[in-house]
Amino acid sequence: MTDAGVTGRRTNRRGTATRESMLDAAVTSLASGDPGSVSGNRIAKDIGATWGTIKYQFGDIDGFWAAVLRHTALRRGELPASAPADADLHTRVSTIIDNLYAGLSGTDSRAIETLRAAMPRDRTEFEHRFPATANEFASWRQAWLDTCMRAFAGLDVDPDRVAEVAAFIPGAMRGITSERQLGTYTDLDLARRGITNAIVAYLKPTP
Repeated sequence: MTDAGVTGRRTNRRGTATRESMLDAAVTSLASGDPGSVSGNRIAKDIGATWGTIKYQFGDIDGFWAAVLRHTALRRGELPASAPADADLHTRVSTIIDNLYAGLSGTDSRAIETLRAAMPRDRTEFEHRFPATANEFASWRQAWLDTCMRAFAGLDVDPDRVAEVAAFIPGAMRGITSERQLGTYTDLDLARRGITNAIVAYLKPTP
């Protein structure tokens, strides 16, 4: 009984390590930006596995993409609520902006963008063809909103305005990040200061 238990635990650890290595390799492949990387057979080739192995671990391509997204979410953690609890409004906003500016050019973010670009644009079709992937993306919305609410906890800010800011910040920062990646004559430090000051002015309580 003891030997069987030890063997089972070892097998489980090996299985977990195999899953993790597959997910890491898939993120790296997707981060290349190659549209062809969003293919089960292509991913299997890139990570040195067979499609049958991926199906055994994740069920189908939808389950695999959902697992990739969860993998990146676990590595990302609860961002960007990392300002000190006694920080003022400007510091908290600039922390969010700076964290996103740094994170959106990373490997995980590039992988997510490649995957998003390959998914159906119509939400109904997306949810029908990739229900697990769609559910994972949908869960991020509430998690992000909760993070932003925590980021401004203790300040006299309008929660409805925080929700509005939470809704537009990711898209705005992806635009600024895209400018950095493509190359631009725009002063991106100035852009970040501008969006920070605009958000502060919008959230600042009126007397």
